[in-house]
Amino acid sequence: MVPPVQVSPLIKFTRYSALLVGMIYGKKRYGIVLMADYLKPIAEEERRIEAEEKKKREELERIAKEIAEASEDSILK
Repeated sequence: MVPPVQVSPLIKFTRYSALLVGMIYGKKRYGIVLMADYLKPIAEEERRIEAEEKKKREELERIAKEIAEASEDSILK
């Protein structure tokens, strides 16, 4: 194996500075607390839309059932 190379302190400082800046940016941009606050309204909107779609679907099923029952009644009579 090749022995480790001595890395310049300037390069070390730059690497760790970039790492620290990236961590701070990530925390600010994608923080867990912020993410929960960001996703909550989206989830509420999705639930509202799903509820509306469910109501429409149930109404269409009810109408289809009534039509089917009405056509069965007319065929039998």
